[in-house]
Amino acid sequence: MQSLPSTSSFIHHKSKKISDGTLLEGKIFYRQYQEGYRTALEPILMAACIPAKAGQTIIEGGCGAGAGLMCLNYRVPNITGIGFEQSQEMLALANDNFQLNQMENLKAIEVTLPKLPKRPFNFLSKGQEHVDHVFANPPWHAHNSFPSPDPQKDLAKRLPKDFLAEWIYALSRPLRQGGTLTLALSASLYVEASAIMNQYKLGSIILFPLWPKVNRPSRIILLQGRMGSTGGGRISPGMILHNEDGDFTTQANHILKDGQMLCLLP
Repeated sequence: MQSLPSTSSFIHHKSKKISDGTLLEGKIFYRQYQEGYRTALEPILMAACIPAKAGQTIIEGGCGAGAGLMCLNYRVPNITGIGFEQSQEMLALANDNFQLNQMENLKAIEVTLPKLPKRPFNFLSKGQEHVDHVFANPPWHAHNSFPSPDPQKDLAKRLPKDFLAEWIYALSRPLRQGGTLTLALSASLYVEASAIMNQYKLGSIILFPLWPKVNRPSRIILLQGRMGSTGGGRISPGMILHNEDGDFTTQANHILKDGQMLCLLP
């Protein structure tokens, strides 16, 4: 997936260079590390399809520098957003981004998935036991694939053995009945991920393919299930990301630049 553009001005943050850029065509100020893992389209696309409402609580698993939560908060103000992130550098950068955009209702906390604190979850407000929605872009390259020389990028992209099931289980634990879990995954993981979601009582699964261009196979999919639902799975027509000339399609621009909602089913 193509990375988001950033400006050529850089600052140093704990000895690492940071680029100043934006999300949603300048609507959100966004800083990220110049080297290593760079934010792609998946967090924005996931955030666009979360059926969140004002006042609800949403978790992003592996939030990185906070792109997904900020895009969701732009579309649905007055949510409570919690980002799980195991890298202390990324954690600090995400919270910096939240402050820069005056999104005090968002916070990133140190959590190493698939491990979660025991219930009652101490990252929730007193008396609160569940959240409304969870979304994540788990690592999806096979555990025995060639590792990236950059540790941060390798951590974000390569899935340790059996970790997909552990990630889905961990992310489903805080969900209320009727809440949704949304994942951005490699298309090759569709069968495995769907079976795991059903195992953990996430039904009414929607498969939403992301087509790079017309007549090109989908490499990335969005997968959304609803906690406690017994409904069967459905396949959406999906969305074409690019025209033949490489520019984003009109539909993709509505999501990536205007911050509009992405409806998984017509």
